[in-house]
Amino acid sequence: MAKKRRDVGKGIKAILSNIDSEVNETPEIVKELAGSIANIPVGQIEVNPYQPRTEFNEEALEALSQSIKVHGLIQPITIRRLEKDKYQLISGERRFRASQRAGLTEVPAYVRLVNDQEMIEMALVENIQREDLNAIEVAITYQRLIEECKLTHESLAERVGKSRTNVTNHLRLLKLPPEILQSVRRKEITMGHARALVGIDDLAFKFGLFRKIINEDLSVRKTEQLAKEFLEKNNSEKGNKAKKELPLEYKDVQKRISDHFGAKTQIKLGKAGKGQIVLNFNSTNDLNRILDIMENE
Repeated sequence: MAKKRRDVGKGIKAILSNIDSEVNETPEIVKELAGSIANIPVGQIEVNPYQPRTEFNEEALEALSQSIKVHGLIQPITIRRLEKDKYQLISGERRFRASQRAGLTEVPAYVRLVNDQEMIEMALVENIQREDLNAIEVAITYQRLIEECKLTHESLAERVGKSRTNVTNHLRLLKLPPEILQSVRRKEITMGHARALVGIDDLAFKFGLFRKIINEDLSVRKTEQLAKEFLEKNNSEKGNKAKKELPLEYKDVQKRISDHFGAKTQIKLGKAGKGQIVLNFNSTNDLNRILDIMENE
């Protein structure tokens, strides 16, 4: 019986030893693979659920697939290890899809040690480096990085290697109406056109100028000029309206003076509490009448 107990004890110790081995297996394997390129079976790789890119050009994908059939996958994809024989894409989904289409059973890959948060950031930052992104796709990716990775404009600019102004200008584009955003996506208008439109609050003029850009093929400079002229005129009209609009207490004083002298009266307000009272008269006799009232008081 004693021997049996020792065997049982030995068995438990062996089981615990195996558990320790299995627990430590993943990081050791990944550490060994990290920094080098490994050939990973295609069937063991799943796509990135955080992938910012949702559309892939079929013709370009087929062309890349044909190239891979001839030359193989030259640029490795980047993945992370989830568990034994299971990996997840971080970047390179277009290359991965083309490799599948080309019939590859294995693909070269960098294996990285990253958590979910780091994976999101890596995928988004890698996506932002693509040359074929339009301004709206860039803006959306910037917004995702800010919201999902808790980045400020400054830290985001550092991560993507752009200026803070570049980041801010792209993010402002997301304030545009959907129709105009789609036009930028389709590259019917440029980011320069869109930046001129985003500064206009008047929707009627915004859409009018947008249609003018499309119909008359306006340059960015001309668009900026028209936008500037509208804003200056609009601000001037608002300023004049604000000047003409007297506070109620001043209107009351204006009416009392007008009633007292029987003449049209205007109060013009200036800065720092200064102003003018303008008393109108229609003739010399009218002026003398007003003077008589003043002298009798």
